[in-house]
Amino acid sequence: MNIEELCQRAVQASRALTKTTAAQRSEGLRSIADAITARSSQILEANAVDLANAREMGLSKSMIDRLALDEMRVAKLASAVREVSNLKDLIGETVSENRRPNGLLVSKVRIPLGVIAMIFESRPNVTSDAASLCLRSCNAVILRGGKEALQSNLALGEAIRAGLEKAGLPIDAVQVLSTTDRAAMQELLQQEASIDLVIPRGGEGLIRYVSANSRIPVIKHYKGVCHVYVHKDADLEMACRIAENAKASRPGVCNAAETILIDEAIAARFVPMVCQTLTDAGVEIRGDAQTQELAGVPVKQATKADWHAEYLDTIVAMRVVADFDAAVAHIQQFGSNHTEAIVSGNSAITEQFKAVVHSSTVVVNASTRFADGGELGLGAEIGISTTKLHAYGPMGAEGLTATKFVVQGDGQVRT
Repeated sequence: MNIEELCQRAVQASRALTKTTAAQRSEGLRSIADAITARSSQILEANAVDLANAREMGLSKSMIDRLALDEMRVAKLASAVREVSNLKDLIGETVSENRRPNGLLVSKVRIPLGVIAMIFESRPNVTSDAASLCLRSCNAVILRGGKEALQSNLALGEAIRAGLEKAGLPIDAVQVLSTTDRAAMQELLQQEASIDLVIPRGGEGLIRYVSANSRIPVIKHYKGVCHVYVHKDADLEMACRIAENAKASRPGVCNAAETILIDEAIAARFVPMVCQTLTDAGVEIRGDAQTQELAGVPVKQATKADWHAEYLDTIVAMRVVADFDAAVAHIQQFGSNHTEAIVSGNSAITEQFKAVVHSSTVVVNASTRFADGGELGLGAEIGISTTKLHAYGPMGAEGLTATKFVVQGDGQVRT
């Protein structure tokens, strides 16, 4: 595979996209959604091959869940693309403008980034999500998935390109690498003349490798160490539901809660309640001494490593904290800037939590699982940034744009 040639095709496709209209891109997205639906059986056949290989490789249950597709999940992939097709088109939008004293009209106008490279593991939905958001924002995208999802990604890529072709859009706007060879990825990361941004999605090891080896700017998201803090003024039934959903609904995703912090004032009542609920849901609990004493169910002794851990599994750390300030201090020490939730009926406390916790998503009285582009109204997400330049949190189409200055004059010269 000639990576440099592939990148040049992406550049040409990105330039061709800039000549298309918002309506044409919306039609292209609807065509892609139709193609995914029409090719559902082929996509599921390819996914079955990946699942069989994943089981042979000994992937964990939660990782296999991230990989698995069924008819409902394929339908959701197509639905997400259709939702993106209905989003407001941002390209050409005037973000701000002002008239200078010399008469110049200075505007900032939204533009695409150009070519995006996505390097990801496990989740085939990234293929369709990334393709749709890049098309919505007028960018071309090169997709390099992991070996565990190769056949699924290729099948989805074929459907996407068929949709592009039917809509009369450049098919090289979406390219899926047919190899998972690390040398090809390494070469891709050197193409700074062609690629404008790299977005890695996967485990911490992958993201650190990409960050260390790329000559292109990288959106980083090392870990999802997400917390649920149950304040002393919480509705405990609500807090229990939120904690269970945040941890147990899909433990293998980055917005799953990894640590539950419980205010000491309610610990005697809440710890046994939440521990029983999580144990019934099949979650292993690793707690501090107070949690172990109050739990009423088996709880393993937590170590300092557990406060740093992103388990991506049916394991949760639990700690009793003295008060609000202690909870915030724990989050600031061990959090990863991903998502933090507070459960409290005290509005002054929740306002303070929102003010002092600077993670990319802060949630009040709801599950951390809502830290997702689709759930937050972005249609889909291409990734979650936990670094503050140039985007922070779940990234939709707007995160794949920049702005340029447009200066309109009538003969002014600078003195």
